[in-house]
Amino acid sequence: MAQDLSRETPVIAITSGEPAGIGPDIILSALKEQSFDARLVVLADIRLMEERAQTLGVSANIIEVHQTVDVRSHTKGNIYVSPIALAEPSKAGELNVANAPYVLETLTQAGRGCLEKQYDAIVTPPVHKGILCETGVHFSGHTEFFQAQCQSPHVVMMLATEAMKVALVTTHLPLKDISEAITEEAIRLVTKALHLDLQEKFGIEKPRILVCGLNPHAGEDGHLGREEIETITPTLDALRQEGLDLIGPLPADTLFTPKYLNNADCALAMYHDQGLPVLKYSGFGNAVNITLGLPIIRTSVDHGTAIDLAGTGKANNGSLKVAIHHAINMANNTKKFSK
Repeated sequence: MAQDLSRETPVIAITSGEPAGIGPDIILSALKEQSFDARLVVLADIRLMEERAQTLGVSANIIEVHQTVDVRSHTKGNIYVSPIALAEPSKAGELNVANAPYVLETLTQAGRGCLEKQYDAIVTPPVHKGILCETGVHFSGHTEFFQAQCQSPHVVMMLATEAMKVALVTTHLPLKDISEAITEEAIRLVTKALHLDLQEKFGIEKPRILVCGLNPHAGEDGHLGREEIETITPTLDALRQEGLDLIGPLPADTLFTPKYLNNADCALAMYHDQGLPVLKYSGFGNAVNITLGLPIIRTSVDHGTAIDLAGTGKANNGSLKVAIHHAINMANNTKKFSK
């Protein structure tokens, strides 16, 4: 049943990810090691979590719950689980396509719970896209899944560390297709969504955004490409007229330096490998993937399923902890913004 959580400690739904991967491992270890100022609900198979805890030697109090009012603010070692049954028992490190519908169901229930105000945010450990696609359902990623569920016309991918935020105009495109995709509409939609969510979900009243050019040296006055002159700069100028604080287009090889980053809230890159290598170099394993432009809050880890590490106790839970912290902060900021 939907309920008003506006005056309560945030409720964060955590999906369990691919059951044969490290999702259950990092959930168990992170929630065993650290308390969080929120009520955390793991959407998972109870037996899966109990068996993985035993395999890892993690002593945790796994509590089955069916409504969020029964969940208390998280203290180390208490793990509240909203039960969703696997089709077949899962073994660490062994993928099983029979359990793909289980993964999709955890995402479906998490998204629906956010839309119905049962949860204030979703945190997603990694899933295995290949296994999900083997069911005949095309699954390109969490971002697209929640975009479709929320019927959002446009979403923005952002990765963040404690020191840096990088958003993208285009995401997973071949290099040969990027120039054509850098349009006035794309830049406008992404930049305005980014600006709004920096205000609403990050509590930044007047966001300052650094914008990369597309070409080396931001086109060198047209000698190395004309996208900056013909598309990027005119669009940024129009957005500035609407009150957005935008710096650029700047050469990407100098934008990611303290001179610029220390005086801005976020960098906007034109394509995936323009901005993310810098961020991941500086903070991989402690970064968070955030989907902006949705009516809900969704954060995720910055790594994959690591099937070979599942059940070994060697998986790093740092990114999950950061994702949980960001989800809590964003949920709190959203409540303040909406008042």
